[in-house]
Amino acid sequence: MALAALLLAVLTFSLCAPPSVVAELASVEHPVEEGRPLRLLVVGDWGRKGMYNQSRVAAQMGKVAEDMSIDFVVSTGDNFLDDGLSSVHDRAFRDSFVDVYTAKSLQKPWYLVLGNHDYRGDVLAQLDPALRNVDSRFMCMRSFVVNAGIVDFFFIDTTPFQLKYWTDPGEDHYDWREVAPREAYIEHLLKDMDGAMKKSRARWKIAVRHHTMGSVSAHGDTLELLQLLLPVLKENGVDLYINGHDHCLEHISSRDSTIQFFTSGGGSKAWRGILRPNDDNLEFFYDGQGFMSLEVDVDMARAVFYDIHEQALHNWSLSKSNRQQVVQCSALVSQE
Repeated sequence: MALAALLLAVLTFSLCAPPSVVAELASVEHPVEEGRPLRLLVVGDWGRKGMYNQSRVAAQMGKVAEDMSIDFVVSTGDNFLDDGLSSVHDRAFRDSFVDVYTAKSLQKPWYLVLGNHDYRGDVLAQLDPALRNVDSRFMCMRSFVVNAGIVDFFFIDTTPFQLKYWTDPGEDHYDWREVAPREAYIEHLLKDMDGAMKKSRARWKIAVRHHTMGSVSAHGDTLELLQLLLPVLKENGVDLYINGHDHCLEHISSRDSTIQFFTSGGGSKAWRGILRPNDDNLEFFYDGQGFMSLEVDVDMARAVFYDIHEQALHNWSLSKSNRQQVVQCSALVSQE
């Protein structure tokens, strides 16, 4: 109950304070068991009322979560497709979240960022703490920090960075309330994120966003993030960058930094059939549905990608002390 009250207070502050007066990012203290590795799942681009294999992904997540005894779930955005939530009473919240992720092992906190499709609905509804009265797991904010012992997770709202959503939205409508003007919002956000990262004393720093920094699939590299956000991540020693947006599973190693880039956007509709190599090192690519697990202890981070057939497709680990990487069961899979 104490954690719920703290989270409600943080969410309320985040919603009520305009960007220009937020001195630092909202933060959530996630309770951890000392000496035990932190374990979580990551899924993105999922909210389709169980369709497009969303239910099958959810079923496999439940099995892996039980085997791992996870601490929480991270969502990389596009939580409700195609056009976000229409209100706090939108049935899609139950149809795409509450009634899909029903496994007992998934009844843990879910920390969520917004995706571009979420911005096509009523953003303030998805951020409203009232949704926690329907399902207490759901903890969605624009940008915030989750402090989880040896790991700090930095969640950042990347949809406003994409200039095309502002200048060439086509038939889509984006809810820019409490965001516009774009330049001021991004300036404050980058300043707050840089400050939060510099303040962090966690052993590991993990960035969570919706949009790709670099990708070989449909959306490719995001120029605005490469120019504006990547320098902040490099300067502050971020270890992992986790995103969705591309509906696939992907792991890229940077050629000019130690950051590892993971895409977990296979929560439902996938199989786009697009593979466009970029300048970074492609470690793994799977053009289908699935999700990612992550386990972190003092010295090791371990990530595994799973498909809907109970197969571990890609198994990666990194030593914090010597930066040595180990890859197992890795394959490049572009079609079924």
